[in-house]
Amino acid sequence: MLYFYSDARSVYERFIGMGSHPEQARNAVALLLWLDHQAFHQATPIRHLPTLDAMAVSMVASEANRILDCLRGLQPQQSHHHHHPVGGVLPPIPFISALCQCDDGGSGVDTAAFLAFNQDLVVRGVADILDGVGALIFDDRLYRLLRRYQTGLVGRLSELEAPYTCSPVTVPEDCRSMFVTFSKGQPAVDREEIFDYFRNKWGDCIVRVLMEKTTRGTPPMYGRIIFKSEAFVSLVLNGEHTVKITIGYRQIWLRKYIPRPHTINNLQ
Repeated sequence: MLYFYSDARSVYERFIGMGSHPEQARNAVALLLWLDHQAFHQATPIRHLPTLDAMAVSMVASEANRILDCLRGLQPQQSHHHHHPVGGVLPPIPFISALCQCDDGGSGVDTAAFLAFNQDLVVRGVADILDGVGALIFDDRLYRLLRRYQTGLVGRLSELEAPYTCSPVTVPEDCRSMFVTFSKGQPAVDREEIFDYFRNKWGDCIVRVLMEKTTRGTPPMYGRIIFKSEAFVSLVLNGEHTVKITIGYRQIWLRKYIPRPHTINNLQ
């Protein structure tokens, strides 16, 4: 299995070598792997990337992270005939679009339009890769062992020969939670609006939203989002410590949740 994903690992290491944040590099590789798996692509972006020069690889990394940032904040457009979102608009991604074209030179699918229209499928698919085979691809220790074996420094290792099993791992809620803060002086953002924001964009990805306990109608100043997977937290942050999203012209700020007794006991 390690050999099967050797191209993906090579791309990840090149992204890291260029100075990419590890979380951004993981997310970008997972996105490219997801594109590899789509039926409309006869081309395989991951397979071609290791042969590209440094400038081209840097452009692909930049475009991948631009896609991920846009999918986090992309505002769905409304259909003229229906009242549900039909996708937004992504900026140009010429390098990734070229890698996703058919090997025979056919025009294929408009990759940017497909990603914007199907952002829920994209994010859930990338999250599945991060939670699944990504555990192997991004395991630095495992690949160090593989290199030692390949260079003859160690003999056969049962850890390298063990079959891969994609068994679900229970991740504590704290590890798949985000802390939310609200700006003073702006209209309140309630839990249903936060829940609907992510559900409309990314589908069924949230377990629940907790808000600060307040009295006398005082709006809450912070809250907590519990996602179904730790990968969603990674995709929201994408290498940033704090990110801002806009819900109905109001801003909320999100960062990795760190349990503190005061906030734990003051959420509902």
